[in-house]
Amino acid sequence: MGLASHPDAPGPVPPTEAVLARLMRLHPKLIDLSLGRLRQLLSKLGNPERHLPPIIHVAGTNGKGSTIAYMRAALEASGLAVHVMTSPHLVRFNERIRLAGQLITDDNLVAVLNACEKANGDDQITYFEVTTAAAFLAFRDCPADILLLETGLGGRLDASNVVEQPLLTAISTVSMDHQNFLGDSLAGIALEKAGILKPGVLGVIGPQDPVGAQVIEREAAKVGAPLLRQGHDWQAHAAAGGLEFQSKKGTLHLPLPGLPGVHQVQNAGLALACLQNLDGFSLSQQALSAGLRDVQWPARLQRLRQGPLSKMLGPKGELWLDGGHNPDAAASLAETLEGWQRNDGEPQPRPLHLIMGMLANKDAGGYLAPFKALTPKVQAISIPYEEAAMAPDQIIAAATASGLDATLADDVPSALAAITKAHTDGPAPRVLICGSLYLAGSVLATNPQE
Repeated sequence: MGLASHPDAPGPVPPTEAVLARLMRLHPKLIDLSLGRLRQLLSKLGNPERHLPPIIHVAGTNGKGSTIAYMRAALEASGLAVHVMTSPHLVRFNERIRLAGQLITDDNLVAVLNACEKANGDDQITYFEVTTAAAFLAFRDCPADILLLETGLGGRLDASNVVEQPLLTAISTVSMDHQNFLGDSLAGIALEKAGILKPGVLGVIGPQDPVGAQVIEREAAKVGAPLLRQGHDWQAHAAAGGLEFQSKKGTLHLPLPGLPGVHQVQNAGLALACLQNLDGFSLSQQALSAGLRDVQWPARLQRLRQGPLSKMLGPKGELWLDGGHNPDAAASLAETLEGWQRNDGEPQPRPLHLIMGMLANKDAGGYLAPFKALTPKVQAISIPYEEAAMAPDQIIAAATASGLDATLADDVPSALAAITKAHTDGPAPRVLICGSLYLAGSVLATNPQE
């Protein structure tokens, strides 16, 4: 993902990308949910997944990456060495594997990928499966105190679910996404996510639709996994300019999350509920506060303050980037933007624009529907170097059906140029580049932030 790591992008192909391109060809499908192929490879590698630090295994549709980011920041503020596996990446594959606080080096990544390729031989295995095996090798060979492990897709048959005895599992909000792989009902998707629950292992559950909550609770009872549920055993809300977290262990008064957006209070709450219940770990309130305040997680309602794109809007314009791509993610964005528009304190609200690109298998209409009341203007673009991108005219059709004004743009700079030209007078515009992590990755590759 991301222009910098795409094999068709200009410039020489880095060694890591050459290995990854070969691994892509080991299975005719990019995604084929199964655990058998990976278990076979891990056995050939000496089962590195059985020799890892204590694991927090996190599934969910929206918010799991942010939740992991809060936990990492708090754990590291406590002086702990933290491994992290997340996906997808934005610019470089190395972002997926963090070893004791540092992104895996190119040399180390090539070494573990080559080891997996050699052990696998000509057997079929998907890209995510073989790269998960590589991550486990890297984690095994580097000392750390804890591993934060994010599912890639679903849970039950996700490659990360070969881990048999995590320290704790967590499920963030479950909503409709990846229906072509996980099923076309919320209950079915929740069932897949609940597949990470393990006998006797505490599961911490974020805010859920009643349908999803019922499925998760039923599956937990079936496997014998105790649960801590948001709204029952813990809750988090904004109060007095900070975050108030309440559980059976008491009430904590903490700073607001460093990541913007109304939804981040619940993501931070899930992280806090996990951290409060880690057997063998004790984090101070100071470390928890640092985790909320110092968190970093790119392309999650990220303000772009540097680079050529932000300069196009001038000093008063606002440029934001978000990789959310389903209706629930859009609803959280729209709620946040509505609050910003209402509280700007200007005689006139800022003009709002969406520069939007999506993958073809996403629901453009469902994504745009929450923005209807904000009446943004939509500039539809394709995603650079992405064959699976939705055609911009489909985005325009979805926007028009939602009652929004939409036009075609060749790319992000062209869209920004048109927006800037339209607002030479009056309030400076607020612009959100949105709809896809693939699009977000390409933006950060060409417009990096410090």
